[in-house]
Amino acid sequence: MSELLLSNFAMHIALAPDEQEQVLALLQRKTVPKRSILLKPGEIERHIYFVDEGCLRLYHTDKQGHEHNLCFYPENWWACDIVSFFKVKPATNAIQALEDTQVCYFSLPALERLFTEVPIFERFFRILTQNGFDMFQRRLTSNLSKTADQRYQEFRRHYPGLEQRISQKQIASYLGITPAFLSMMRKEKNL
Repeated sequence: MSELLLSNFAMHIALAPDEQEQVLALLQRKTVPKRSILLKPGEIERHIYFVDEGCLRLYHTDKQGHEHNLCFYPENWWACDIVSFFKVKPATNAIQALEDTQVCYFSLPALERLFTEVPIFERFFRILTQNGFDMFQRRLTSNLSKTADQRYQEFRRHYPGLEQRISQKQIASYLGITPAFLSMMRKEKNL
């Protein structure tokens, strides 16, 4: 298990050595090549991913075929279409690797087993879900009430260093603007 994952758990819970072993027994790992799709709309989300290295994105494709980035998941973030995963419903969003990415992941049965065998894990995932909902509400409010420039500044604070790793097209999609408008804003700010 990666040290990054252990430190992520330690942000909210303390695991005894035997509990760490239980986590290791249920945890899986894989490499996801750049541009690979982990989840397509209509599929059931089968895993919750921890990004050990690289970056994933959650996005929605509208009826006109335009992609709208909802969230980015760089290192030390958890990624999942949470409604599809926990309710075992078809996903409305997709998850894709923006870089070659290393992930650790749990299936829902493995996670449910952990909740039973290591009850403190329920606390961890409750806090994770609460933080995700908080982020979702702030993002929704921001999209409804802030200017493109203010949203861009929030993006830079929320995802430090990510704009050097992913394309302007991806950032613009997240901000709800065109890549050309993003380029113009960046030029005005000499970024």
